Amino acid sequence: MTFRDDVRQSIAILADDLTSAGDGAAPFRQAGHDARILLTTPASLSRHPVGVTAVDLGSRMLDEEAAASSTWRAARLFAGSELLFKTVDSTLRGHVAAEVRAAWAGSRRRAVVMAPAFPAEGRVTVEGVQYVRGVPVHESDYARDPVHPVRCSDLATLFPQAVLGRPDRAAELPELIGNGDLIVCSAAEDGDLDRLVAAVPRLDEVLWVGSPGLAAALARRCARATGSAASSPAPARRPLIVVGSTNPATRRQLAQLHTRGDVQGVTVGVDPAPAVKTLRGLTAPILTLQTPDERHTPQTAQALARSQAAVVRTLTADRTVDALVITGGETATTVLQPLGATGIDLLDEPEPGVVRGSLIGRLPLPMVVKAGGFGDDAMLLRLCHLIRHHPDQGEHV
Repeated sequence: MTFRDDVRQSIAILADDLTSAGDGAAPFRQAGHDARILLTTPASLSRHPVGVTAVDLGSRMLDEEAAASSTWRAARLFAGSELLFKTVDSTLRGHVAAEVRAAWAGSRRRAVVMAPAFPAEGRVTVEGVQYVRGVPVHESDYARDPVHPVRCSDLATLFPQAVLGRPDRAAELPELIGNGDLIVCSAAEDGDLDRLVAAVPRLDEVLWVGSPGLAAALARRCARATGSAASSPAPARRPLIVVGSTNPATRRQLAQLHTRGDVQGVTVGVDPAPAVKTLRGLTAPILTLQTPDERHTPQTAQALARSQAAVVRTLTADRTVDALVITGGETATTVLQPLGATGIDLLDEPEPGVVRGSLIGRLPLPMVVKAGGFGDDAMLLRLCHLIRHHPDQGEHV
């Protein structure tokens, strides 16, 4: 299959959480495709959608059996897409093996091409082993994730039936696809991912599995020269920064943001009422709502996320805040669904691991969602500036 610029293609992205859905869709939006994120899997497709539909399956929060079942149903629903992409976390968190097998079965695609590398963020695959900034992921901070600790870095262990592909042997991919193999591809730079995508004659024969690095490579191949442009939303008067991720990178970003005199915030507890009262009484133009810094049990994390959601629902309803910046995919899903949102119309990807858009639903708020482990210490400062000012304004936060 060759993608044509004068035809609006059908591209489906199946993701285990909201940030993965955004990360997968954003490169295609940048390449000229209309893109939308759905917060849940639709019951049916009345007609085959065009453009990019990224679905948050919410499967990272499920047990393995439920995650596989949810993934299989979504893959079957979108099996007719011209391009079908299953996201996996570039640090291999979540139910990676179970979901990939379920997506393959549901999609009925001939073969799987899996490349989880995301070189722009230091996540690479070498001889089938996943590294983050030179450290095997099972020895990194992600091994201590309180909800989804990474136990294995070796994709050959996760997928014993896999054939390992190398960047210098991309020409072998058509034969491996013809054999119906699950092919795990090593990649250390974006050029490696571009070469493997270019080596596949028909994109629709394959279930593509990867992180934002592979999504970007596919988007470059499928770019539309006459893609639609979206206008930037009006500057936010008073954004709320919602931090649910306990990733050290996010916590450093929040600490850097709080060095500003025009930022005030509160740490939420299981009872949302004190946080609502405190935030309503603050005068700063930028407000923050964070969970406690320490890592939590899954039960406590869920209770705190529900409390954050209640605070956000109250403050958006009474217009105390008019835009959201949310870190962490699970946090974003928990916060957005009580607002009556069904999805996000995607505008762009300002930085790796960050998507910007507006909510679909009764409250079309502008919003930014950031993956927990991405970005340098100044990222939240930049995102606040982005959502509060037009792009051509040089003023700082």
